[in-house]
Amino acid sequence: MRIGSWLLPNPVFVAPMAGVTDRPYRQLCKRLGAGYAVSEMAASNPRLWDSVKTSRRLDHAGEIDPIAVQIAGSDPAMLAEAAVFNIEKGARIIDINMGCPAKKVCNTAAGSALLRDEALVARILESVVAACTPLGVPVTLKTRTGWDRSHRNAPRVAKMAEDIGIAALTLHGRTRADLYQGHAEYDTIGEVKNLLKIPVIANGDIDSPEKAEYVLKYTGADAIMIGRAAQGRPWIFREVAHYLATGEYLAPPTYGELRACLLDHLEDHYRFYGEFTGVRSARKHIGWYLAELPDSQALMASINAIESTREQTAALIHWFDHRPADGPATQRMPQRLAA
Repeated sequence: MRIGSWLLPNPVFVAPMAGVTDRPYRQLCKRLGAGYAVSEMAASNPRLWDSVKTSRRLDHAGEIDPIAVQIAGSDPAMLAEAAVFNIEKGARIIDINMGCPAKKVCNTAAGSALLRDEALVARILESVVAACTPLGVPVTLKTRTGWDRSHRNAPRVAKMAEDIGIAALTLHGRTRADLYQGHAEYDTIGEVKNLLKIPVIANGDIDSPEKAEYVLKYTGADAIMIGRAAQGRPWIFREVAHYLATGEYLAPPTYGELRACLLDHLEDHYRFYGEFTGVRSARKHIGWYLAELPDSQALMASINAIESTREQTAALIHWFDHRPADGPATQRMPQRLAA
């Protein structure tokens, strides 16, 4: 599918996740088969642009195009300014967040809280599209099915977005009130797809090749976006893309492949964050990689106590040295095919 002038290599995308989809992780997912990746949310408030956190989120050095940056906020003019600022920093696609359910985001009337004010949604979309179009940069929108189950207004918001000039829409199959609980519902995504001519990307509970195929067929969506199921399992993108293209499964990674993947990820992660932050922020990634592996609990207890990148890496190497390099390191995730 296309977003603006960008032809994407496959319909399997990385969902933007705060604290997860930083540049090292996006790069890794793209190398492992993701057709597209969107950055973590970047603040629209100019007063935050010089903060360490935002500066890292604006760092796209060496990133594979198209660089897509997600912006969040509730002020139309400020969001337009943020879009232009990020384009100057290298963004080739701007994505507007109207789907985040976190309280700290919704309490500022941003993220999925915007779904309660369709007039404001329109002003934001018009402002950002007007700022980006002269620069040749497409604008996309990520949202949810509504504020709660009694107010599923995604079809109206989606049609309005298309009319204003949004180039593609990602829809998470939950309301804001659902947070990440229960099962994603795909009927609203299918309804939205039937309304629109622009590409629609389905998001929510996609955790296997079979589920990806099911969601694409059920909703008619142009692509799928994978979030939580990719945590510690970045090879899911090549597994899904291969299955969609061929109907065949790829073999799960071996311990040797997992070792190389994790250590390469950590090396890039440490360079990006530095020693102090790197060793601490790496712990969650290591935990995700090892969560389903036997005999990893003791290793994680030691990893969480280590405070140097060198010792963290050494502990992992020692653990992998005692595992069969050619043995399968993962089991395929359980299928969840219920809508």
